[in-house]
Amino acid sequence: MDRYYKKWFFPLALPSMILFVVVILVPFLLGALYSFTSWRGTYFSGGGLWESFVGLQNYQAAFQNQKFLDAFWYTIKFTVIAVITINVTALALALMVTKISRLSGIFRTIFFLPNMLGGLALGFIWQFIFQIVFSQILFGPESLLPIPFLQNMTQDNTKALFALAILVTWQMAGYMMIIYITGLNNIPYDLYEAAEIDGASTFQRFRVITLPMLMPAFTVVFFLTLANCFKLLDQNIALTDGAFGTRMLATQILRTIKDTTPPNYGQAQAQAVIFFVLIAVVTLIQVSVTKKREVEM
Repeated sequence: MDRYYKKWFFPLALPSMILFVVVILVPFLLGALYSFTSWRGTYFSGGGLWESFVGLQNYQAAFQNQKFLDAFWYTIKFTVIAVITINVTALALALMVTKISRLSGIFRTIFFLPNMLGGLALGFIWQFIFQIVFSQILFGPESLLPIPFLQNMTQDNTKALFALAILVTWQMAGYMMIIYITGLNNIPYDLYEAAEIDGASTFQRFRVITLPMLMPAFTVVFFLTLANCFKLLDQNIALTDGAFGTRMLATQILRTIKDTTPPNYGQAQAQAVIFFVLIAVVTLIQVSVTKKREVEM
């Protein structure tokens, strides 16, 4: 079997490697190169590639751009809130589903289904919920339960932060639940029986056995949620379109082209490189920290 894999590994992997190089690696390297130029999308200001070289000017302009800085911190705040809510909800759903002996497959399917919807569709659905259902029917001024914070959530900087968190939690929690269920099913039941015999409470069993043994699942889920929350684009555009100071970093990069005249693709690309470095650093630190806490089965 090993000889078979060694013989056919490279021929079978070659198409994927070519696709990765052509679709991801080459565009990334070109984008990094263009971030040091005055690239205008269809031409280089100044004549050619080397004549349009501006050094670190685009990066300096990015950090002096108040819209970019606002989007940077808004993305950080959103990611912190969303990662917590997604993981807490997903783990709670996983614990609940694993305790159900009947119809557990149906519940898993129902919780997973929102992940199948596209970001734009989700944004428009939740825009209707926040603007009509929340603001007028359930929590409006004339409803039985008027709650000002839950009214017009897409038209306020702080409220929109939680609106986006609710949206992505509804979308991603079911997918992350599946990963947690797999981790829970891999925990030997003998550990729980021994702890119960020793008189450990439910909370003590959860803290001492479940959480440490779930660290491999935590590593994967935290990585996915961090990366996806940082890269959020479609939902942000569909829900608020970046209005009221709700631009995320991905939206800011997209809107930089419209904010500059003529469209400064070089500056937008510099922001994209900064964006990539931010995601890479945060996710690598997260994986390193959670990996050290994993427990051998």
